[in-house]
Amino acid sequence: MTESTPLPAIEVKDLSFAWKSGKTVLDRCSLSVPRGQFWMLLGTNGSGKSTLLRLIAGLLTPQVGTIDIHGGLGIVFQNPDTQLVMPTVGADVAFGLVSERLTPSQVRHRVTEALRAVNLVDLIRRPTYALSGGQKQRVAIAGAIARQIEVILFDEPTALLDPDAQLDLVAQVQELVRSRGLTALWVTHRLEELDYCDGAFLIEQGKVVDRGDPEPMRQRLMQEATLVDI
Repeated sequence: MTESTPLPAIEVKDLSFAWKSGKTVLDRCSLSVPRGQFWMLLGTNGSGKSTLLRLIAGLLTPQVGTIDIHGGLGIVFQNPDTQLVMPTVGADVAFGLVSERLTPSQVRHRVTEALRAVNLVDLIRRPTYALSGGQKQRVAIAGAIARQIEVILFDEPTALLDPDAQLDLVAQVQELVRSRGLTALWVTHRLEELDYCDGAFLIEQGKVVDRGDPEPMRQRLMQEATLVDI
């Protein structure tokens, strides 16, 4: 590794996974996400991208291969309602700090700082049921920031959002990565989201088949889609 190459925050080597039925989902997948960068994992439905993310998160166990995470890890799911557990925005962000034995003033500081980072500090007392989908996702992100997480995984977080909210959220994550030095790995099937990342992996039929600069990847995939339509 050269001095100009950022150290990896996520390293996956020769990862394979199959369901108990015997169906292979991932076949010897390898990837490395540089620290302090925003990378995307792109693939169609059924390609294995969400399964790979859940393996990285430790929610599933691979049959073969290794996963190394350098830094605290958090995950934001497709449906934020599965993650928000407290009645108000501030209480939900604070909930993840219970095990850290902080003083009340330390908790307030962490919560306020995290909500300020996602532009929601004015909603600290708002009931979570009154939030939009995009606001709920940002509360989930704030929870990770409050816990001082360094690596955040995103499992298609824009899937349930309207088009404007989709782009607002991905732009927000891009800014957080740049301003706070976070590392993000974002699962998507939307080519337009590639505009916001530093690099991308393409997964097809359980294999990582391409990686690197997102723009050439997007152009090639758009061209292939055009040829199919013809």
